[in-house]
Amino acid sequence: MTIVLGTSDQSSGIACVWQNHAMRTSSRASLTALLLAGLTVSASQAQRLRPRDVDALPSKPADTKIPYGPDALQFGDLRLPKGSGPFPVAVVIHGGCWVSKFATLKNTAALADALRDAGIATWNIEYRRLDNPGGGWPGTFTDVGDATDFVREIAKAHPLDLARIVTIGHSAGGHLALWTAARSRLPKGSPLRRENPLPLRAAIALGGPGDLRDFQGYAQKICGADNVIDELMGGAPDAVKERYAQASPVELLPLGVRQVLIVGADDGVMPLRAREGYEAAAKKAGDMVEVIVVAGGHFEVIAPTSGAWPAVRDKVLELLK
Repeated sequence: MTIVLGTSDQSSGIACVWQNHAMRTSSRASLTALLLAGLTVSASQAQRLRPRDVDALPSKPADTKIPYGPDALQFGDLRLPKGSGPFPVAVVIHGGCWVSKFATLKNTAALADALRDAGIATWNIEYRRLDNPGGGWPGTFTDVGDATDFVREIAKAHPLDLARIVTIGHSAGGHLALWTAARSRLPKGSPLRRENPLPLRAAIALGGPGDLRDFQGYAQKICGADNVIDELMGGAPDAVKERYAQASPVELLPLGVRQVLIVGADDGVMPLRAREGYEAAAKKAGDMVEVIVVAGGHFEVIAPTSGAWPAVRDKVLELLK
């Protein structure tokens, strides 16, 4: 099911202006000028949040920074709500095209803090990207999986409810949030496999692709780099088919976990074709999946100051009830 929340149709707005003006004058030149003026306003209104805008959003410090592995990038920020708990948990995974220069966990700090204020413990994780030593295949994936499983260790010292856990990731982190939910589907012998992965209540992808093969077709336009998916996977789909079969969520369906895709109406990372394609594949496999379309572009979904945020917050709360 696709739910559309708070989006606007700019073309219909221009049409209304056209109709009103036509009632006042029959001048074709005036109508054309007014239409062009309307398009200019729409272009101005289409300006969206950028990564650095989100990085600059205010957030309260984490309660503690905890390593989940020996590498300098294997750590997470834990935020705990007020009260005695036990608290539901959101494992927060930032994006950035799987490349270190684009984003760090700072990009999801405001989101993690806002969820903490809503009563959810957040584990905002860092991980190695394809341009970090040990990142790419398989390190990026094992880092995210290990960080998620590490919630069990954190719960030994902090009041966390291990029966109420979701992953929530943005962009490339959305792909990883879905993939983390699929780990029980990994074949024996896979370098990504871990015994007894932490069970999840749901996986939430905020503007994140679930199909790596499909995203490869337009990744350069989004990430501004050649072959970012090939570099992440260590080869093209036909050259390393078994890797794509283990790392692309759509190829691991059914995940057996509820999935929610929340996408900005103007988000080029998950255009209509991509989100409908994943939704159809997941439903055909027997999974419960929901697509929610909100107003905005790619970054509004992780900005607590945006109009898209209430839909994100409320869905996480619903999934963790």
